[in-house]
Amino acid sequence: MTGQKITTDQIKALAASYGIEYAALMAVITVESSGVGFNPPTGKPIIRFEPTWFKRLKADWQKDTQHTTWQNTGVGNQAAQWLAFNNAFASDPDDAMKSTSIGMMQVMGFHYRELGFTTVGAMWDYAKVSEANQVDLGLRFIKSIPALLIALKVKNWKTFAYYYNGENYRVNRYDEHLLTAYNKFK
Repeated sequence: MTGQKITTDQIKALAASYGIEYAALMAVITVESSGVGFNPPTGKPIIRFEPTWFKRLKADWQKDTQHTTWQNTGVGNQAAQWLAFNNAFASDPDDAMKSTSIGMMQVMGFHYRELGFTTVGAMWDYAKVSEANQVDLGLRFIKSIPALLIALKVKNWKTFAYYYNGENYRVNRYDEHLLTAYNKFK
């Protein structure tokens, strides 16, 4: 099921089309997914299932006593992430996809409308095709928040980290990791 790998030329073209420096885009890709959009052993897209989002989106989640594996997962390897996702998907496909970040830029599924998709499934189908599509999703998301796009263009890593990963970005030193990755590609 592995989708098409992205090339350096494609990344450069995507960065240029959004007015972003190649090294800045590579920093985000590297920090978000270590530069990998598909899990080599399985070919499935890299994901991170977020149980807290699933609980927010699926109002009656407590009524489903059959599909509970997803409740006990944290950040883990891809096998654990897919196990949790598939269990949540069996309970509610749309909310499971909305509650999961996908691909090289780890865009949350609940952003599908602002990224130009009519359904979250359509967004996922797009991400499954190629890493270039996954990077495009990330850039669409960045463009949808003007302050985020500006922060990336001027390499204000603290502001970028805040808007991309939330106010707890400091806990994981997300801004510092972005700067380190940027300096590597600069």
